[in-house]
Amino acid sequence: MAGIQPSGMLPHRSVANIKSPPPTGAGSGPGGSGPTTPTRPIISTFASPSSLRAEEDVIIVEFGTRKVQVGFAGDAAHRGTVWFGPELQRRVGDFREWQPGYVPDWRKSASGGSWGAEYELWCNEVRGQDMGLVGDRVERALREAFTKYLLIDSRPRRMVCVLPSDLPIPLLSAVLDSVFTRFQPPTVSLVSPTVSLAVAAGVRSALVVDLGWNETVVTSVYEYREVYRARSIRGGRKLTEQTHDFLARHIPQTEEKEKAESAQSVGGESVKPRDHVLSFEECNGIANRLVWCKPASLGMSMAELGEGLPTVQEHEESDEESENTTRKTRALVDITLTSPQPAVSLQLPFKSLAEPCETAFFDSRYSACSFDDDELPVHLLVYQSLLKLPLDVRSICMSRIIFTGGGANVLGLRQRIFDEVSHLVQTRGWDPVTGKGVDQLRANPKLKKRGARQAGNGPVGVQQQNGGEQDGVWHDAANITHESDPIEEQLKKGTDKRRRVEGELRAIESVGAWSGASLMTHLKISAVATIDRELWLQHGVLGACKPGDVDSKAHQRQSLGAGGLMRGAGGSSSWTLGVWGTT
Repeated sequence: MAGIQPSGMLPHRSVANIKSPPPTGAGSGPGGSGPTTPTRPIISTFASPSSLRAEEDVIIVEFGTRKVQVGFAGDAAHRGTVWFGPELQRRVGDFREWQPGYVPDWRKSASGGSWGAEYELWCNEVRGQDMGLVGDRVERALREAFTKYLLIDSRPRRMVCVLPSDLPIPLLSAVLDSVFTRFQPPTVSLVSPTVSLAVAAGVRSALVVDLGWNETVVTSVYEYREVYRARSIRGGRKLTEQTHDFLARHIPQTEEKEKAESAQSVGGESVKPRDHVLSFEECNGIANRLVWCKPASLGMSMAELGEGLPTVQEHEESDEESENTTRKTRALVDITLTSPQPAVSLQLPFKSLAEPCETAFFDSRYSACSFDDDELPVHLLVYQSLLKLPLDVRSICMSRIIFTGGGANVLGLRQRIFDEVSHLVQTRGWDPVTGKGVDQLRANPKLKKRGARQAGNGPVGVQQQNGGEQDGVWHDAANITHESDPIEEQLKKGTDKRRRVEGELRAIESVGAWSGASLMTHLKISAVATIDRELWLQHGVLGACKPGDVDSKAHQRQSLGAGGLMRGAGGSSSWTLGVWGTT
């Protein structure tokens, strides 16, 4: 009992007082102590950057039309992806999916023109859309992602949401309401996916071609700012519908039904809605795995036609090459369709599987003048987007074309779009005026001679001499040594002396919008729009100010620059949605 000390003087009251015994040497005898753990210096809690890892975790969430990707800031790739579908809308205790012999009734869900609506988070047409249901889907997907992939507790964490800048305000309000009320993050920052793609590709300017689900959007990014955007209704959903129609035409039952309906509706137009004979999941799977895009069949350019026909070189074709070509053209693909009753097995030539992609993205059966502005083929959309840009912006963006979206995974589609755009640039140039009159003007040699004659009769400029004799000394202007300017030399030190690629068509790769947002957040780059939870719960989306009305001293500059990600977010009552508040 003599060794007991008062509770206030315990020798082990501090971890810093615990010291390891002095080492006795590596070759200690049997009486000495064995190997010991080396002493580790105890650092203060606030001096270690890794000790506050749990409190500094920022969650990156990328919202898409059909999926949600989540992960932590600083990671190279996302931790997991949650796809929207009927399984996310099951009620608690609904285990019918695991019962033997259970087959979901997809015809009931497809009735009323909602074929495939269960696989989408939202639709850009907000009229008649239930915003509460959108918020519930967001909550369900995020809870599953946090529990399954991130393995985090319910403590509030800051979040960065990668959302399209043209998202309608009702959908943006529904997403932010669900995030703030269900997960209670202190702040939420909004990041544009097109800018994130440019950052992930390592460039400051780019032409982002997003082959998305509902539509194809071409966005021009110049110095981390979106300067122009064009869109077309041709996207992944149209490709899935064309795949359904292509497969339905080869089913024997539907062929007889179509013949009977066409015989009844002779002389009149049919306004009957489309009857789906295949499930959405099956058509989408076939479109992702089997549909491909055939290469561009481009004719000769005007310069090649003017020079004459190309010389044909005679060569002997071997028997092996001819056999390979015939095998490729006659190759058959076996497709088993289980959604119709009874199941059907089809044998289709592989060449015909390029028809859905050709109709969905190009529709080369019609001329360019027969399309509306919102249904242009993809290659014309890209060409007109470049044509409407200023000259300096176009020269940089055309050399940094980024293809993204689910449609970019179709085999051969990106190369086809690139070849079509290159052909349009070679044949038309950058002249916005097109038509038969312009083609006749270019092909008429008389008008070319007249223009050259008018140019030759113009005023003659004064010729300046490069050298001369002054004060008895011959001075050569080409060999004069210029005096060094110290100011220009200092400015050249901070510039990149490498040649800048511009003025030529080139496609580059990007690691993705999520990785770009993760990189920007990890580097503490200020977000364009940062929303505080308390201010959002008080005012909602109506409390946002215009970007020009926000105090520049209280907030960082509204662009990508150095500074903290969440700096100035909670200390001021004025906040903005940036470009997200303009739609």
